[in-house]
Amino acid sequence: MPYYLAIDIGASGGRHMLGCLQNGRIVLEEVYRFPNTPAQRDGHLCWDVRGLFSHVVSGLKRCAELGKIPVSVGIDTWGVDFVLLDADGHILGDSVAYRDSRTAGMDALIAGKISEADLYARTGIQKQIFNTIYQLAAVQSRTPELFGKAHRMLMIPEYLNYRLSGVPISEYTIATTTGLVDVRSGTWDGALLDLLRYPRHLFGVLHQPGWTVGNFTGEVQAQTGFDCAVTLAPSHDTAGAFAAVPAADTSSVYLSSGTWSLLGLETPEPIVTEAGRAANFTNEGGYGGRLRYLKNIMGLWMVQSVHREMGGFTGFQEMMEQAQSSGYRGIVDVNDEIFLAPQSMTGAVRQKCQDAGFAPPQGAGDILRCIYNSLALGYARAVKELEGLTGRQAQRIHIIGGGCKDTLLNRLTAQTCGLPVYAGPVEGTALGNLVSQMIRAGEFAGLEEARAAIRESFEIREYLHFEKRGADYE
Repeated sequence: MPYYLAIDIGASGGRHMLGCLQNGRIVLEEVYRFPNTPAQRDGHLCWDVRGLFSHVVSGLKRCAELGKIPVSVGIDTWGVDFVLLDADGHILGDSVAYRDSRTAGMDALIAGKISEADLYARTGIQKQIFNTIYQLAAVQSRTPELFGKAHRMLMIPEYLNYRLSGVPISEYTIATTTGLVDVRSGTWDGALLDLLRYPRHLFGVLHQPGWTVGNFTGEVQAQTGFDCAVTLAPSHDTAGAFAAVPAADTSSVYLSSGTWSLLGLETPEPIVTEAGRAANFTNEGGYGGRLRYLKNIMGLWMVQSVHREMGGFTGFQEMMEQAQSSGYRGIVDVNDEIFLAPQSMTGAVRQKCQDAGFAPPQGAGDILRCIYNSLALGYARAVKELEGLTGRQAQRIHIIGGGCKDTLLNRLTAQTCGLPVYAGPVEGTALGNLVSQMIRAGEFAGLEEARAAIRESFEIREYLHFEKRGADYE
């Protein structure tokens, strides 16, 4: 019975998930978990990518200790962040995190070279100030000496693959988050790179999930005690999550719920209308050349921030219960940039409630209920926008990822959107990673067969809805 290993790293932590097939069902086992928290370094919020690789190796060692050696391993992470390598393959500078403020003003600099409308028409990517296109502008303008020495750019999962295999390979789904890929050809937009004076040699040929990067280097084999193939997963975590949605038709809206909420659907062709740009919908790469037409919504980052600030809770279950017991009705715009990296999330929520004419929330329960109400309303509005932009009537919402365990948010989502919600599986991103490896190995004939196996293998809970959408808050 072959094992496959998904290393799934998010913006707050990572885990190693072993997967195998038993009697046609997918069986998962978490073998290693580790934290991932950016820290201040030289005035910037940075990732410890060397520390991440150390955890990657530690998890591989754990597989050996268990006697469960994977035949292949795939890595996925969050998008947009990267490392620059010199000609010898060494990191130049730090890997600055997307929540850092170094990109302030970079949108105006880029807009002086290409309009935001033209940029969207070429790449299909929504404007977010932390997109790689703006991060590279910050490096180019503020540390030109590093930029001039750069020989290659690798996104975070690509760098970790490189450390495992010694082979630098670029992957399609994570590359689309940069804002530098031609949405129609699925390759780097060379003319755009030239216009921005980003050297083409920084950007490697893009490969689709399922491509074999190589095998472990001798050094990694010595550290772990075994060898296996390094395979390209859908390297962007949301691409993996969407691949694992157990939908059987095209009338479903997908919601990947975690630190960020990503709401959208799969489409074979890009949608790059001006209306889509104005609504901040994005066209990101998905498994098998699909496109994910979706909207980024702030997500459970807001709840996580309150948890860190207020303390005193035994866990997120207690926080959900506090919110459920509150009758607070105030709402905020969860996509307001103030919530991206505030010094105080509770203070930001209170201020925005007052600005909107609501009485300020009192205590943790009110603040959390405001966030839950506001997330559900944000989802409902995004579903309506999605229907108008695509002409497709949504019949249900599939929620996957860690957030699908949040029963209060699932219930509010069903009620506010006026659609039945199907919650699960929890390990959506890791499953998308794993099934891409299994398809490559011939365990499944294709994604449809893999999704059918996911439906049979994991609990999916249904939440009912009211007839009128948004009746509570519109």
